[in-house]
Amino acid sequence: MKSVGYYNGSFGALVDMYIPINDRGCYFGDGIYEASYGRNGIVYALDEHIDRFFRSAGIIGLNLTFTPKVLEEIIYSAVAKTELKEFFVYWQATRGTAERNHSYPDGMAANLWVIVKERKMRPKGDKMRLITVEDTRGLWCHIKNLNLLPNVLASKEAAKKGADEAVFIRDGIVTECAHSNISILKGGKLITASESRYILAGTGRAHLIALCKKLGIPVEERPYGKDELLGADEVIVTSAGAPCSGVIEIDGMAVGGKASDVLKKLQETLYKDFFEKTGG
Repeated sequence: MKSVGYYNGSFGALVDMYIPINDRGCYFGDGIYEASYGRNGIVYALDEHIDRFFRSAGIIGLNLTFTPKVLEEIIYSAVAKTELKEFFVYWQATRGTAERNHSYPDGMAANLWVIVKERKMRPKGDKMRLITVEDTRGLWCHIKNLNLLPNVLASKEAAKKGADEAVFIRDGIVTECAHSNISILKGGKLITASESRYILAGTGRAHLIALCKKLGIPVEERPYGKDELLGADEVIVTSAGAPCSGVIEIDGMAVGGKASDVLKKLQETLYKDFFEKTGG
């Protein structure tokens, strides 16, 4: 098989998998998710993603009836069933299955979904075009939850304008992108939004921060606005599928290109880490 699905103990071809209509993920987006990429049967940074998955579950009181170790085994069982050399793996847990009601029964067991499908990481050195949009999301952005309607609409608006991503701006402050984190290089420093309820602390963001500190590049986690974004030496987008992508345009204006040597060093190191940890 190429695309593999899993739901509550059953594996199969993704196109053949079904879920009950009363799964609360269908009615309310009541759940959490994670995603990563892999090669040669190895999922990159899986332990970091699983740790965040269980943190998110704890915040919203999701009753996961399995341990992190069991989840890892399920994910790798799904990976083992695909013939793909390079792949994307996604998993989510919903509150459980019950008739539609905003309130939910106490103690209900979460439903677990896993998907393995063909998708490659964004090529190293590939430049991105962005747009900015008002951040209309709520106060749960730090949880990787399933309520993604604002993200979906922002991503669609970006696509309509020929852009790759949308940057959320809340009360004049840059938060993150629709499905990525965003940081800037300015004056020899990496500047990125502080962790808060308004951003998801991405694993790609964490790897970028750690690498900058290792290389002696000062890191400032603080608020910054659109003017600082547009005037940055480089704008960097990070995610599981784009470990370190430079940006050449925001809202039709040229940006970046002033610290290309630093950006290239960061890209080469982060991509090298991915390929070395997924079988070379």
